[in-house]
Amino acid sequence: MEFISQLFLQVSVAHDVFILSIIIAIGLALGGMRIGGLSLGVSGVLFAGLIFGHLGMTIDTQVLDFIRDFGLILFIYTVGVQVGPGFFSSFKRDGLPLNLMAAFVVLSGVILTFFLGYSGCISFPAVVGVLSGATTNTPSLGAAQQVLKELPMFTEDMGKMLGLGYAVTYPLGILGVILTMMILRLLFRIDPQKEAEEYLKTQERHKSALDSISLKVENINLNNFPVNKIPSLEELEIVISRVLHDGEVQLVSPDETRIYVGDIIHAVGKKENLEKFQIIVGSKSSVNLKTIKSNITSQKLIVTKKSVVGQSIEELDSINRYGVTITRVNRSEIEFPATLAVKLNFADRLVVVGEESSIKRFASEVGNSLEDLNYPFVIPIFLGIALGIILGSCPIYFPGMPAAVKLGLAGGPLIVAIFLSWIGRIGRLIWYMPSGANFMLRELGITLFLASVGLRAGDQFMEIIIHGNGLMWMVSGALITTVPVLVLGIWARLKLRMNYLTICGLLAGSMTDPPALAFANNVVPSSAVSIAYASVYPCVMLLRIISAQILVLILSGF
Repeated sequence: MEFISQLFLQVSVAHDVFILSIIIAIGLALGGMRIGGLSLGVSGVLFAGLIFGHLGMTIDTQVLDFIRDFGLILFIYTVGVQVGPGFFSSFKRDGLPLNLMAAFVVLSGVILTFFLGYSGCISFPAVVGVLSGATTNTPSLGAAQQVLKELPMFTEDMGKMLGLGYAVTYPLGILGVILTMMILRLLFRIDPQKEAEEYLKTQERHKSALDSISLKVENINLNNFPVNKIPSLEELEIVISRVLHDGEVQLVSPDETRIYVGDIIHAVGKKENLEKFQIIVGSKSSVNLKTIKSNITSQKLIVTKKSVVGQSIEELDSINRYGVTITRVNRSEIEFPATLAVKLNFADRLVVVGEESSIKRFASEVGNSLEDLNYPFVIPIFLGIALGIILGSCPIYFPGMPAAVKLGLAGGPLIVAIFLSWIGRIGRLIWYMPSGANFMLRELGITLFLASVGLRAGDQFMEIIIHGNGLMWMVSGALITTVPVLVLGIWARLKLRMNYLTICGLLAGSMTDPPALAFANNVVPSSAVSIAYASVYPCVMLLRIISAQILVLILSGF
């Protein structure tokens, strides 16, 4: 069995791959163990790496650096692709106040960390690692490591201290947010089930999902009137798909169809907009045009053909070319009316109305292929990563800073991925990634990164805990975790009367803390937690990456 011992001890490519594979496998198994309903998750890989590093199971440092950085790039880029389509829409309605409150948590933690480092309580750069661990934000750790390596004073020990600070405070970072949620619940005597019911009632009152209605035309001013000229049709984002005229259900062509007093039209739009539209047209009709026997039917189609991606519904001209009308578009689980100005993205789901033969021909036009939907576009992935590295390498100079700020291998790919996935298409390149492929690359990237960080810092981990400043790091990390979220939670509940479940999602998102999100979701089934978490996650991720780099540059000058 000598060849087995060589895999553990002899330096080679096989040795490096073998050690990393064992670390990741053991780490994920460790992370899957639940204690009191909680688990380490993927961060278990970090602790497995620390154990192997402590035991002296190391690999070539240059290989380790490459694996760490490449893993970070894969993770950050796929996170950007995932959140990109909804990034800018997260600032609409309640998104802006939530993001401002989450930004307060980020800024408060950075200020606390600065004073801890400036006062000398914790050495630089360990204090930046403490911040990343206390906020359970792995990308900020990678970003800080990148800018740290650019400093003239950089040493390998500084890099290790950064990773050790993260590893020591990470477990308490997870628990701190969960404990804060429990404290808020006890402090304000909150009944989570009641909060879920109140949230549901609020959502019903402000429901913006699409609805449909049958209206009888009674406004004499609309007699013999073109559909596309009906007042407020475009402003209210209403789509009229069918009209019942002289006992016959007809498909609507906005340019050619005219309506008459006594006709019944089928309109699609947001509920509140349909109520306004009813005032213009006439009264609600009990006649359901969908149930009247006719050749017109509706189907759902998926946009998978490159040639139509980026085209507006007006440019597609489906009614004149194919005899079908697009009434709704579902994109990233958000449904909206198919107005003429809407541009199609890859993987959009369309509700199409028309004759069955016409819909079949139109399906060929848009693709409607589940097989194509699951096909990963590899060229855009690597091209996007390359553009992200270019952006991350661009120096940004600030007065008084000892070195230029760079977005680095964390910030650059994140911003490029968000932007490109939001655009969707440039020329023949489609910036779409199937959810399965995204999840696989994301998990591969984060496990490679954490295994490398743990392996590099493992030889000093126990020394720091037993004989070093590990206890001080833990206390400081606990303060960085709990103080900002506790202050925000009390203020949001006391002053803003915010729903408890929304607060939980906000706190978990402001710390980019998936275990806290899972804990809050298990308290009571409600979408409030996930919606708040998703609303602030992209902005918080970007702020934490940039703030960690700026903190390194500021503290390095003292």
